[in-house]
Amino acid sequence: MALKKSDLYSSLWAGANELRGGMDASQYKDYVLTLLFMKYVTDKAKSDPDSLIDVPEGGSFDDMLAAKGDVEIGDRFNKIIGKLAAANGLRNVIDQADFNDAEKLGNGKEMQDRLSKLDDLQRPRVRRIKSRGG
Repeated sequence: MALKKSDLYSSLWAGANELRGGMDASQYKDYVLTLLFMKYVTDKAKSDPDSLIDVPEGGSFDDMLAAKGDVEIGDRFNKIIGKLAAANGLRNVIDQADFNDAEKLGNGKEMQDRLSKLDDLQRPRVRRIKSRGG
């Protein structure tokens, strides 16, 4: 079954709202754009061996998803993004958002839970529609 744009948008919106918390929109965009970039280049590298971006081992969106539930998830995200940035000459470009910032993302368990819900970006919510017949 093909994914509808509306379902993709709903999924992205839900994941983004989870991350946002009380963060100001001017700061929030840095986090969302970083996540979208990581997701895009990871998917592109999987499907195109001639991709212009090198996704090093330990530097992919999949590695970010694998950090789910880790008590050091914010620090791990920063290191994963840093690996991709270093491999592609993108230091101080894509690694500006600090995913270990307790002021923006919460302390301890709050940060862990918030960042662990990012798999919503991976798995769009598909609404189930009941058929009239049953």
